[in-house]
Amino acid sequence: MPSDEQVKDIKVIVVSDQRSQRLAFDDGLREAGFDVIGCFSTEQLDVMIKSKLPKGMVWLVEPPLSDGLQALIDGHQPRLMLVGFQEAPNPKHDESYKKWQRSLLRRLCNSLGMPMIKATDKKSTVISHVSVRPWKYVLFLGASMGGPDALKIFLDNISPELPLAVLIAHHFDKEMIHGLPKILTRNNDWRCRVIGTSQRLQTGTCLIAPIEQQIVCDSEGRVILLDKAWEGEYQPSINHLLKNTSDVYGSELIGIIFSGMGDDGSAHLTQIAQNKSHLWAQSPESSGCSSQPQAVIDSGFCQFFGTPLELANRINHMLRGFKYSE
Repeated sequence: MPSDEQVKDIKVIVVSDQRSQRLAFDDGLREAGFDVIGCFSTEQLDVMIKSKLPKGMVWLVEPPLSDGLQALIDGHQPRLMLVGFQEAPNPKHDESYKKWQRSLLRRLCNSLGMPMIKATDKKSTVISHVSVRPWKYVLFLGASMGGPDALKIFLDNISPELPLAVLIAHHFDKEMIHGLPKILTRNNDWRCRVIGTSQRLQTGTCLIAPIEQQIVCDSEGRVILLDKAWEGEYQPSINHLLKNTSDVYGSELIGIIFSGMGDDGSAHLTQIAQNKSHLWAQSPESSGCSSQPQAVIDSGFCQFFGTPLELANRINHMLRGFKYSE
């Protein structure tokens, strides 16, 4: 079996126009230890070309492979290119999903001439515990296209021991949303789950808004699941949840709008400013899709913007020296 260092030295990039497929690739490859440069649609890849992509990568490509894409890959001197893969099952179907991941790794390892990697769920050996520590801030994160990569970097650089309760609203397919917690918590100590019943905000835990039902937060820290669908163009509604959390938590709310299409999150910014809530955004140049954070920045109400790492560092700076009293 190859060593962890050997696997980490292999840089992989995925090109697929199907979002659920990109998430499945990202999940399986990162869990196996590969250095995943990113999983992009062909449109997102056009943006990434403006950055300097490394040479010698492994390219995993979903058809169609256009002449332009082939020329792009050839120009980056690929170590290996594989084209065409089976569609990944829904992550809710655990055994089928794991079988697809093993098939992907087997094909990749065989093509690289290396022994099969046994992917293990490192979190399965960790005993989870329910945090009872109080939160100082509610951290509301709104995201859409390009969001998973940004959210992952952000959470990787914030300790779940900080006094933060996290609520995420991410535009997503109603089935594939259940694969998001696994992606966001890989190789860090955050707990993460999609909301399926009314519950409470907790430090060290990321709650993800469901796609088909509205939620509302109250002043007691409860997240209440409502028996009605989201209103408006987007599900879940970042506009709705950002206003709700701002109205309830005021200056104890830090709202951050990450990569995404459209302008969800920009509808109630005057009220949010009056509530003295913190409002930040991902920098457009670091976003897979810049229109959503750009709309917040252009509003004039955004107090800070930066890369996911810079946003995480801002949080760490705000809470530097914080200690729970024994």
